[in-house]
Amino acid sequence: MRDGRLGVGVVGSGRVGPVLAAALAGAGHSLTGRTAASDDDRASALLPDVPVLDAPEVLRRSELVLITVPRSQLAATVSGFAEAGHVQMGQLVLHTDAAHGIEALRPVAEKGAIPLALHPAMTFTGTSMDLRQLAATYAGVTAPGPVLPIAQALAVEIGLEPIVIEEVDRPAYAEAIATAAEFSSQIVRQATGILRGIGVQNPGGFLSSLVRSTVDHALAEATPAVPDFPEDA
Repeated sequence: MRDGRLGVGVVGSGRVGPVLAAALAGAGHSLTGRTAASDDDRASALLPDVPVLDAPEVLRRSELVLITVPRSQLAATVSGFAEAGHVQMGQLVLHTDAAHGIEALRPVAEKGAIPLALHPAMTFTGTSMDLRQLAATYAGVTAPGPVLPIAQALAVEIGLEPIVIEEVDRPAYAEAIATAAEFSSQIVRQATGILRGIGVQNPGGFLSSLVRSTVDHALAEATPAVPDFPEDA
């Protein structure tokens, strides 16, 4: 690593990994490779010059590895890398799953890797639109104390505002994320379905301002304002 720049590889080229890699490239890091994706055209649109490699080669080339596989594959992926000896001493290994902290990375940490958990609190489309959304997004960050500043710095470079989530609080954090995402989606689907049923054209567009303003108001009410203190207090 030179001048704080890292060689970054992506294992799991779905909707999240390529976006975060593109953001890190925009911050000056170099991209070493990514694994193949089910929608390779979408991944290639974000990372047009990044070679598609198998996972062991991505790890071999990278100082920072983004593991952005589905939750159901995380444990097996991490264990497989550790058992096969693909992890390098001092290598940064970062996963993005909301429900897990660094315990999920214990197998690679035991091989000398530095475990980091960073979950961007947003819904990804896997397109360049996400890069703009990152600037308005928080991230739940979990890492061992000595390397927590590294995880926080990476979040900032991606464009996120990091919030530290303790390991023990990860299940509650994941529940909050899932509740907000699922409830919002269900309500919008229900409301647009009703409007569509009475003949309203483009029900999503019709409700857009209402939903956004209502959610913004609810979020503002959920975040108490900082009180003003008298100057002589």
